[in-house]
Amino acid sequence: MTPKELLFATLEHKPTPRPAWVPFAGAHAARLLGYTATEFLQNEDKMVQCLLEVHRMFKPDGECCIFDLQVEAEILGCDLAWADNGPPSVASHPLACDEDDEPIVPCVCTIPGPSDGRIPLICGAMRRVKEAIGDTTGLYGLITGPFTLASHLRGSDLFMDMFDREEYVHSLLDYCTQVACKMAEYYVDAGMDVIAVVDPLISQISTSAFETFMADPFSRLFARIRELGVYSSFFVCGDATRNIEAMCKTGCHAISVDENVDLKAAKAICDRYGVSIGGNIPLTTTMLHGTQQDNMKWVVDLLDSLEDHTGLVVAPGCDMPFETPFENTIGCSQAVLQTDQIREMVRDYTATEDTLDVELPDYEHLNKPLVEAFTLDPATCAACTYMVAATDEAKAAFGDRIDYRVYRYTIREDIARTKKMGVPNLPSLYINGKLAFQSIIPSREELEKAIEQYL
Repeated sequence: MTPKELLFATLEHKPTPRPAWVPFAGAHAARLLGYTATEFLQNEDKMVQCLLEVHRMFKPDGECCIFDLQVEAEILGCDLAWADNGPPSVASHPLACDEDDEPIVPCVCTIPGPSDGRIPLICGAMRRVKEAIGDTTGLYGLITGPFTLASHLRGSDLFMDMFDREEYVHSLLDYCTQVACKMAEYYVDAGMDVIAVVDPLISQISTSAFETFMADPFSRLFARIRELGVYSSFFVCGDATRNIEAMCKTGCHAISVDENVDLKAAKAICDRYGVSIGGNIPLTTTMLHGTQQDNMKWVVDLLDSLEDHTGLVVAPGCDMPFETPFENTIGCSQAVLQTDQIREMVRDYTATEDTLDVELPDYEHLNKPLVEAFTLDPATCAACTYMVAATDEAKAAFGDRIDYRVYRYTIREDIARTKKMGVPNLPSLYINGKLAFQSIIPSREELEKAIEQYL
């Protein structure tokens, strides 16, 4: 059985000799050859070089070709802020408008064409990688999910629209689904075996909102991907636990989750629907800041915690951080491919606990309300981006009447602060040291009402 055949069997929820291994080395791939993320994401030759290096170093069963949720948004009019150590972020929202104005529904004639934006160079790289390693390795084409794309276009106002303008939200999501279907077609034509629909913001809404707004668009999208003759994966970030079953009902082949989700519990749900599940090696505490032994032990412990590995894809919880040490990902690879040997190697290994301490604010004696946003990283995590955007708007409304801080789980001090606070999931918002919004993006009205209670 080739790695590709093993991956396909896993996605079909069939028994396999071992779990599948898919390292999501998005912008991190650039670092393997000393490029910046911007150089990598804007140059076909560099894309191909780096993706082949990912294959050589990490020995994947499946490999993603470009992890960038801004490709479609850029074509549709969003300004991007580029970075050297990660994918770009959306800096403007073309469908945003003043609060009293009626938002514009984009015309379907603006569906991206095969020659628009960076689509030609991405598809060119995909075709070359397919020719080089496609016979033995399954290739993933990652597209932006309808909800996240709608948020890119509309901004954080979309969350208020879900209360005030339901028909508009349905219309916008329908349009974004058409865009996603077209992107899937381009990537399948370029040789992709799996279309991963990446929609981090799904974790930020209730199951009721999912069923009202998302069930139909995603079901149509996954049906279209099946029509194209390839596999599909529903890729979410954050604590999507409450929506796992609803996601299974959309017809996807697999679901991918991050460390916020209890993989064992989520797998039990997915197994009932014959849906595979992927994840969820911790991105920062283990992959970025841990040792190679930490990563080996984490994967071995995950495998040993599950009675049945059918339908399991071992993978980072999301696009791995740019600065992830190469040896850590190699350690994960070895733990999947040589589990018995690695289990013996780390049998007596105990991870060293980070002893860094931080001082928390004196929440009982603050001069004014303190709003704290605990995030993975707003520059690379879409859910975190929109959580911070919502809080930025609240800060603008209240001005100097409140204090506001943002913490990033990629920074050692912020990791220690997050742990000391006992933050259950990322992103989350605290007001005066009390959890106000856990892994759900509040509307402007909800957040302002919550802050006003402390004024």
